[in-house]
Parts: sequence; C-alpha cells; structure tokens
Amino acid sequence: MLYLGCPMWGYKAWVGDFFPPRTPANAFLRLYSRKFSSVEGNTTFYSLPATETVARWVQETPETFRFCPKVLRDISHAPALDAPKQTIDLFVQRMRGLGTRCGPIFMQLPPAFTPAHLPRLQAFLDSWPDDLQLAVEVRHADFFQAPQEDALNNLLSTYNVARVMMDIRPLQTGTAKEQRELLGRERKPALPLHPVATTDFTFLRYIGHPDPTVNGPFLQEWATQLGQWHQQGRTLYVFCHCPYEEHSPAICVQFYQQIRKQIPLPPQSWQFAKADTPIVEQGRLF
Repeated sequence: MLYLGCPMWGYKAWVGDFFPPRTPANAFLRLYSRKFSSVEGNTTFYSLPATETVARWVQETPETFRFCPKVLRDISHAPALDAPKQTIDLFVQRMRGLGTRCGPIFMQLPPAFTPAHLPRLQAFLDSWPDDLQLAVEVRHADFFQAPQEDALNNLLSTYNVARVMMDIRPLQTGTAKEQRELLGRERKPALPLHPVATTDFTFLRYIGHPDPTVNGPFLQEWATQLGQWHQQGRTLYVFCHCPYEEHSPAICVQFYQQIRKQIPLPPQSWQFAKADTPIVEQGRLF
C-alpha cells in the first residue's frame, strides 16, 4: 500500500492551479483528499486541535485517506522527552478521534536530543499505546554514525517504530548560491540520508527541487527502493516538500508516476484546476 501527499492540505498559492480558481479555504481538505491519499499534518505540532476540528477532518475525507499528524512540540521538544503524562494522554486521545484515518503519528525530535537520551526515548516508547503507529525523526548528527545509529535502529525495531527518512539531496544541487537559497528557505538540517526500514511501514520525507528535471534521478532511485520495500510487504508513506510549496503537488505527481513503474498502482488523472470548475463556498458543519 502506498500513501502519498504533501506536508499540508491547504496552501493559498495552490488556488488556481492545484485547486480550482476561487476555492475557499474551508474546501481545501475536501479537495486535497480526493487527489492525494495522505498528508503530513504539521498543524498538530504547534497546537492541539479541538475535538470538533478532528471530527470535521474525518467527515471531509474519504475512508481511504490517512492523516500522519506530527506530535505536539510540547511533547517532542520537552527536555529529554519528559513531558507531563497528562499532556501526552490528551494528545493521544485527540488523535484517536481520527479513527481509521489515523496513519503513523510523526515525532520529530530536536537537534538537542542526542544518543545519550536513548534511554529516555525507550521509556517514551514503553508508554506509547500499541494501537497508534509511530515514526521518529532524529536530527542530531551522531545518530547517523555507528554505533549510535545501530542502537537507535535496534530500539525502533524492537518497538515497531519507523525511522523517518529525510532526503534533502535535491537542494544540494546547482550553484552554491542556489543551494544557499533553497536550504535557507527550507531550513532543514544538512544530515546524511540513510535509507532504512525498522518496521512494517516506511516514512519518507522527500524535499524536492522546484525544477522537475533535478528531481527525476532522485525519484527514480527512490521508486526502486520503495518497490523493494513494497515487495517485502511494507506499507509506504511518502511526503513531498519543496522550499517553494507551490511545487509540492507536482512533485507528488512526478513521484507517483515513477513509483507506478515499480508497483502496480492505478492510473490517476491528476486533474488540476485548469480543467476544473470554481468551487462554491459552503458552510462548515462545526
């Protein structure tokens, strides 16, 4: 199974291209979820959504859609992952409101979280509920070197947690000026890429280049790797970013076309706004 999407479901610059002209913001999620099958929900990193908001997300999306909400920063960025239990419990309870639409929950640890904190991560995983899948992203450079990397991967594997992979290589192409501009806009750490599967699903964040010709070779490489993991029975979660987010949907389309060469996937029309009709604003249910 492949779940593909962007880091968000709504971006104003998508109106008139990815979304029909004059699409109101309250129609973004409904339209997005008919084009892509998942979203990396960054909104939950900054604040906990209301119960009514989560219920509306469920109502506006098809049963096959998956949200991959990011863990609240009050939890993931608490010193040594030592957030109050009631904060974690409330977040978990709220995300359970997504029901079957809840994909892996994505926890991004800060650069200050080092291999010395692995015992704290183990304690956190011990208390994490079994019914919610979890993917963890580390941002300290020592996690990308042996033996610290082996210790991290073994820990995640023991708890059936995915290690988030982030590929920023497309931003490291071109002239030095171009690289500075793209990396500066995206503000992602310059960490090495180590493709790894620690459980029965994988979680890839592909940070694409605005120029599709730059993305081509990287996407072909990833499509081959994803095809191998698919043959092993793993579920694939793939999210396409870009320093200029107006390009993210097109990168998803380009990626999907490459993956179809490796995995039997249905064809998609990818009908963008030029062939759509304007959306009439509708009232919210909540």
